[in-house]
Amino acid sequence: MIDIQLKDVPLSTEECNQLVASAGAGGTVVFVGTVRDQTKGKKVVRLEFEAYKPMAISEMRKIAEAAQEKWSAHKIAIHHRVGVLEIGAIAVIIAVATPHRKAAFEACAYAIDTLKETVPIWKKEIFEDGEVWVAAHP
Repeated sequence: MIDIQLKDVPLSTEECNQLVASAGAGGTVVFVGTVRDQTKGKKVVRLEFEAYKPMAISEMRKIAEAAQEKWSAHKIAIHHRVGVLEIGAIAVIIAVATPHRKAAFEACAYAIDTLKETVPIWKKEIFEDGEVWVAAHP
């Protein structure tokens, strides 16, 4: 089971945990990415995320399918926010359930790292003294 969502409303860790719950899973890992209050010593006021939705969803699905194949993941949920996010808000949740714990950690790390490299979601950091679009793909 794969659940991919790009939402303009708050994300729920509880929902993602429930989506990946599996009696056959020996390990479940949930990564929660939140908006921090500083970047490189500069105070962040908020973030704004934009996405090319059809392609973003397609790319997130490819990531989940690859994780399922490589780590025998039973269930994967990848949820990402778009829009304006205040400090402390959840920007992304990745939940992975696999037969063994090591695979769950590896699949989850792969999913967030690959998402940041390949998915067309762009982040604008708003500071007290200006704003900057952050390179989506380093």
